[in-house]
Amino acid sequence: MPYKRFYSNGKLLLTAEYLVLDGAKALALPTKFGQDLVVKKISSPKIIWQSFNEKNNIWFESEFDINTLKTTKPDQDIQATKTLQKILKEALELTSKDDIKNILPPKNGLQISTHLTFSKNWGLGTSSTLINNIAKLFKIDAFILLQNSFGGSGYDIACAENSSPILFQLNNEKTIIEPIDFNPSFKDQLYFVHLNKKKNSGVAIKKYRPIDDNIAAVADEISKLTDKFLSAKDIKTFEIAMIQHERIISNVIKEKPIQRVLFSDYFGHTKSLGA
Repeated sequence: MPYKRFYSNGKLLLTAEYLVLDGAKALALPTKFGQDLVVKKISSPKIIWQSFNEKNNIWFESEFDINTLKTTKPDQDIQATKTLQKILKEALELTSKDDIKNILPPKNGLQISTHLTFSKNWGLGTSSTLINNIAKLFKIDAFILLQNSFGGSGYDIACAENSSPILFQLNNEKTIIEPIDFNPSFKDQLYFVHLNKKKNSGVAIKKYRPIDDNIAAVADEISKLTDKFLSAKDIKTFEIAMIQHERIISNVIKEKPIQRVLFSDYFGHTKSLGA
């Protein structure tokens, strides 16, 4: 039997992609899909790690020395292993000595397994749910662990911890999270389309960061549009906010709106979901 199990929700960012990093108010949704992390104690001084996809097939596995976190299994995915090592090392740095003794008892080890309930290429937060679960295991702040490993605004960590829609905002390095009621009467007219073109969030953020010098004013415009998304009483008003939002983001990241690129003949309106 597992002695500990942790679970975190996936995420969808409806508004303020990219600009959430610069103080824009974002509307984000935790998803019913997520990822768990199950921990068992073992007698060997190592960490045996297995990650399972939504079909319960192993997509990654590795083994680490419990004291050094060096890999002891030579056939692992090198990049995934380095990423996991970095997260675990940062987690240990943030953990108190007493907690480390309890989590990693001398002469013992851990068997850890993670289980996704969504496909990795959906972009619902394979990394953020992992970081949040590891933070729970080590009893540390998930937002700090995120900054020390991947970076980002932290809205995805907020979604991992909340069960309702949220407003998320960074204000002078302070994180503001407000659970809200977002249940539009026209929700049956809203659809999410998976394009199978998931972008690397870290790369996208690095590309965005240096673009606009007047970012504070643009972030304020996006915050006002987030309020319009929330207050919309009908699909037409919601679509107008979508169009305005896409135009601003397109200007900021210097890319054509997704409607022009892929859905020019669609009768409705579309917007991208970004980093």
